[in-house]
Amino acid sequence: MPRIEPLPWEVIPAHERRRMDDTVEAGGSPADKTATRIMAYALHDHVPDDGDRHYNYPRHLLGGKLLEMLRIRSAQIGGCEPCMSARKVDDVSDEAVACIASPLLRGTLSVREQRALTFLDMLATDHYRIDDEIYRALAEVFTTAEIVELGMTCGGMIGIHRFIHTLDPHGDTPPIIPYDPAQVGISWAEREKRAGCQPASASPLQVRAPC
Repeated sequence: MPRIEPLPWEVIPAHERRRMDDTVEAGGSPADKTATRIMAYALHDHVPDDGDRHYNYPRHLLGGKLLEMLRIRSAQIGGCEPCMSARKVDDVSDEAVACIASPLLRGTLSVREQRALTFLDMLATDHYRIDDEIYRALAEVFTTAEIVELGMTCGGMIGIHRFIHTLDPHGDTPPIIPYDPAQVGISWAEREKRAGCQPASASPLQVRAPC
């Protein structure tokens, strides 16, 4: 069994069950249902009223301060300079950020904050080390729904911060890809069609219209 037992099929909302079935029928693996049944722990219709909320995540189960700590730590790991320097929640001071950067300095943080940051560190640097004990430790201070949202949120943060780092947003050299209004919100195939070009898969014997 997975480390988190999947939700029973019958307790998942009908529209979510249909979506899972459609995924499998479209060629997905039946195992996809198992992962999705675990993700379903985080489905919730109401906005939590047990504390602050981060404006980037207004419906999140985790509070705003913890989310801000995770956002900054992910930016530190990914080298995303704009996100490292931004402060979006008043409760997270520069002193707190210094603690976030080093596990050795996290003793002043709450147990929830320490364990969430450890989870993010491991997910970003060596996710194979996340074992049964890590999940047992999380379950001592987080609900199952919170753990699922923690994992999905950390995964998204890590990816976007690494991507932003590759963009070199503070760079001072000319862009590699200059602005072109014809490339906004459009696929390559649609762009080629509008330009009157033949698809890239066309036979080399065919004459390609100039672009």
